[in-house]
Amino acid sequence: MPPKWIDISVPLKTGMVQWPGDPAARFTRVMDIGRGDDYTALLLEMSVHTGTHMDAPAHVIRNGKTLDAMPPDAGVGPARVIAIRDRESIKLDELSHQQIRRGERILFKTRNSTRCWQSDRFFADFVSISADAARYLAERQVRLVGIDYLSVGGLKKDGRETHLALLSAGIWIIEGLNLSQVKAGPVELLCLPLKLTNADGAPARALVRQRRKTRS
Repeated sequence: MPPKWIDISVPLKTGMVQWPGDPAARFTRVMDIGRGDDYTALLLEMSVHTGTHMDAPAHVIRNGKTLDAMPPDAGVGPARVIAIRDRESIKLDELSHQQIRRGERILFKTRNSTRCWQSDRFFADFVSISADAARYLAERQVRLVGIDYLSVGGLKKDGRETHLALLSAGIWIIEGLNLSQVKAGPVELLCLPLKLTNADGAPARALVRQRRKTRS
């Protein structure tokens, strides 16, 4: 039997953790069979950067590509989960021996996955990607980068710099993953964002399944 798919998305709900300054997520039943209505319908109010989502260049680059311009296969295909030991950030010295190749889809598994998603409060000290590491990934010409909290860049350091380094290089970004149930190594990735017109980002559903390691 093939390996099972693992859902690495974060469930969306009212009151869930948000990036500081973003509007609170609120889901309201505007119609409800339980109240005697003919059908049930839910109203969603949230930032496009809520939970598991993808960033487009337009998020930080004026006149950058919007998410509806993303090739559908950018988030679909072989990927690699890299486990990070550093408890502060993903740094160049930890990436330099990973033999990262052009065109790879890289998902970073940090302590965020088992720590930050256990609460609806925001963890300001989440593990992020340092600007130097982001520039290295850009130089390696990877295709996609995923991180297991709400931003590839830090709250107080390298936030904009990390985004710019990746997005200006044409690297698509997935944020808000939960990789706690996924082992480091090769996986198949399936991640598709909502097709929102002219959007700088969009919620996404992401799944992986483990692949056997192949000889290089």
